[in-house]
Amino acid sequence: MSSTTLLPLPAHFAAAQVGQVWPVPYQTLAVEAIEWRKRYQIAPVGQDRPRIGLLAIDVQNTFCIPGYELFVAGRSGAGAVEDNIRLCQFIYRNLAQITEIILTMDTHTAVQIFHPVFWVNLAGEHPAAMTMITPEQVEQGMWRVNPAVAAQLGQPLELLQAYALHYVRQLDQANKYLLTIWPYHSMLGGIGHAIVPAVEAACFFHGQVRGTQTRLELKGNYTLTENYSVLQPEVLTDQNRQPIAPKNTPLLQRLLSFDAIVIAGQAKSHCVAWTIEDLLREIRSIDPQLAGKVYLLEDCASPVVVPGVVDFTDAADAAYQRFAEAGMHLIRAEDALGMKVN
Repeated sequence: MSSTTLLPLPAHFAAAQVGQVWPVPYQTLAVEAIEWRKRYQIAPVGQDRPRIGLLAIDVQNTFCIPGYELFVAGRSGAGAVEDNIRLCQFIYRNLAQITEIILTMDTHTAVQIFHPVFWVNLAGEHPAAMTMITPEQVEQGMWRVNPAVAAQLGQPLELLQAYALHYVRQLDQANKYLLTIWPYHSMLGGIGHAIVPAVEAACFFHGQVRGTQTRLELKGNYTLTENYSVLQPEVLTDQNRQPIAPKNTPLLQRLLSFDAIVIAGQAKSHCVAWTIEDLLREIRSIDPQLAGKVYLLEDCASPVVVPGVVDFTDAADAAYQRFAEAGMHLIRAEDALGMKVN
């Protein structure tokens, strides 16, 4: 990427509101966008050369607003809020260069394999949030599938228990994170599921100025698997090698159609890192040189940190270093977009 002119921040952007939930004034923004387009002579996206896509992963209230279910605090304690201030500024300042913004949305219901209600111990108690379930614990019966869940899903308990053991073993064999029991979060239809208002406003403004529309990609709504990556679930098949969830091949193809792909979002250690990992694997199977079109906004993503419980900062940093060594670029929000097309 090379330098290009950065636009100013519009008057409606208020950094102090990024960590809050409020109604986005769509109609007002639409009117402002017309004037903004004229003032800075911004062309519609159909004329973009090169075409630059921004993939913002799970910038939702549940992860990004203090006090919500799984606020990504990072080591600073305000990680996701600080990240989104920079992300909004990046969108506004590079408005004329960003062709399309793609927002992924973690999407859950109560009965899923990573939520407490799915499991019980011998006393019939559910695991506490942030419990890590190992294959050995499932083998020994320390954690079993909740019979009520099996009934609700209409599956024999023994069959579902066999699947649960298969699932945690698959995670272990693939060197993925242990099955983590997360607090109920990003619940479909709930406030936590919504995109952070400040980011939603920036994306809407971008669409109105550039004559396009933000693309939304839902993920994580399969009952029997985690889905950190937007490109594929953690486990693809059951113990009988039958598919339980598909890869998101259309999104992969769309991402690779851009001349450059910029990636940000939450959490750096989980959904962001896993998405990039899957993207890199697919790139290597096609042409390793394609890694050079991926740009990671390293200061617009934070790792999961729960003081005294878990800290994934080092794992996230190590992942980003691997991505850089593979040919991807680490950039910061203050960097301007712009690249030359051969």
